[in-house]
Amino acid sequence: MSRSDRERRASAEHSDDLKPGPRDERGVLAARILAVARDAFAANGYQGTSIRAIARGADVDPGLVYHYYGDKEALLAACLQVPPAMRDRIREAWQTPAGALGTALVTVTMANWSDPDASAFLRAMVLTAAHHADTRDLLRGLIQNQLMGPATIGTDADDAQRRASLIASQLLGFAMARYVWGVEPLASMTDDEVIAAVGPTIQRYVDGRLD
Repeated sequence: MSRSDRERRASAEHSDDLKPGPRDERGVLAARILAVARDAFAANGYQGTSIRAIARGADVDPGLVYHYYGDKEALLAACLQVPPAMRDRIREAWQTPAGALGTALVTVTMANWSDPDASAFLRAMVLTAAHHADTRDLLRGLIQNQLMGPATIGTDADDAQRRASLIASQLLGFAMARYVWGVEPLASMTDDEVIAAVGPTIQRYVDGRLD
């Protein structure tokens, strides 16, 4: 048995003595562990993050992390589950008539990055992807299936994919600059100012000339 397996078993056995409390308390602990894990993966990458460090940050025994989430890979997978509300907002935005779609997509991007659950997920996803190949695959799938997949624009399927990929790249770059890196003055612009500045660019990708 490897050292990590021995430590995991010992920690899990120790956690049996902790007897997780009532359901509401278990939910709070699990959510706290998940929040700390998202931040840790985003800051340190997969290899630089340990269960013990996450447990320390969440002020719980490491055995509870294993109890709620299993191993580190399973914990990362839990961190990268798309929040249903975010998915629904994106799907709804893509139903906007083509003439107003640019504004709608900028608006939903800001709504998701302003929502605590969606923002925590997005930050963990984009920052962990820089260090972890599997997460890059997940991010690529999110862009293609969520940001590009619903697209019903363009003259044919190839044109729709081309336009949607340009939209996704623009929105991802905008979000990173405004919400992750805090690039000024973009980070301090009001939502209305952002819509006025970025919306027309997105709208051009929706129905304008690309050549």
